[in-house]
Amino acid sequence: MSSSLFRAGLLAGAIVALPFSMSVAGSAQAADTLSMKVGKPLQQAQTALAAHKYAAAMSAVDTAEAVPGKTDYEEYTIAQMRAAVAAQSGDVAAATAAYDKLIASSRTPKDAKLQMMMAEATMAYTAKDYPRAVTGIERYLHAAGSNPAMETLLIQSYYLQRDYANAARVQQAQIDAEVKGGKVPTESQLQLLAACQTQLKDLSGLNRTYVTLASYYPKPEYWALILHGLMVNPKVPPGLQLDIYRIRQAAGVLTAPADYMDMTELAMQAGLPQLALDLMNAGYASGALGKDAGAAREARLKAMVVKAVADKKATIAADEAAAVNAPTGNALLTAGYNYVTFGQVDKGLAVMRQGLAKGPLDRTSASCIWAWPRWRPAVPPTGSRR
Repeated sequence: MSSSLFRAGLLAGAIVALPFSMSVAGSAQAADTLSMKVGKPLQQAQTALAAHKYAAAMSAVDTAEAVPGKTDYEEYTIAQMRAAVAAQSGDVAAATAAYDKLIASSRTPKDAKLQMMMAEATMAYTAKDYPRAVTGIERYLHAAGSNPAMETLLIQSYYLQRDYANAARVQQAQIDAEVKGGKVPTESQLQLLAACQTQLKDLSGLNRTYVTLASYYPKPEYWALILHGLMVNPKVPPGLQLDIYRIRQAAGVLTAPADYMDMTELAMQAGLPQLALDLMNAGYASGALGKDAGAAREARLKAMVVKAVADKKATIAADEAAAVNAPTGNALLTAGYNYVTFGQVDKGLAVMRQGLAKGPLDRTSASCIWAWPRWRPAVPPTGSRR
């Protein structure tokens, strides 16, 4: 619980612990005086409370409560002292009952009522009575209007009793309101929303939250979570897996040797050997490849890729000619992208344009392979300088 809310609870307790003044009958405000039978035990309660003798203080309050024929003012003053003793002693149930009585009274100013509502809610939260805390916070927010600190306490109260749906609902509303107001939601708010969505298995919502986290707080771990979601998403076409690997590499979250090997093999399967070699070289440069028990296998794959690059360079012109006569533009896209990876960017892009115009069957993959050389300069092929 925040220190501001804790102070608010103490303040509410102080409000109901103001000193009493006993006046004799016949004073100008006779209706708001305490009889000796009520006033004396309340003074004793106040003295005991100041000495932190809570049991004695509450006993004195009970003595005052037992006096018959009390006036409305006496009932109100007894409730004030009971609330003060209960709040300071940690008796949540007694404090709540006393606060409710004071809140219902026309004698209590509006601001004091709001502070008492806040005190009820924060005491319940501190006592880990989260259902009561939720009820109290919602009542406070209904009466007082928006209060970010209390809204956060409401979210935590839902979350701690495993009501993830309501915690996510309130947290999302708080985030949306902040974004609409031109504010940046805190990282902890987004993390809590993601935790709720994880528990609810709300994969669509979780991915949106990860995207928001990466947008406002661009840490590698958030990009890794977004891209992992794409990797395991059954709705993502297999043809896009290579592109996802490359985005992971660009985001700096591709570190496992197996990932580099898989990415290389996918590039080879796509008929892009120079890209495969560039990716392997990046793996070696990063230290992901060539340093563990898989080094020999990695070396064999690289040797195969190097040979495939040489073969492709020797046949690229023939590949282009054959692609022109192919029924779709897929082969032209592949040939054009190979030109790009060999350093012939302008020629490669021109061939790729022909492929797009011809109409490939797999437009999603075509768009991605077309986007890569346009999005950033192509990686120079091994041994070349441009």
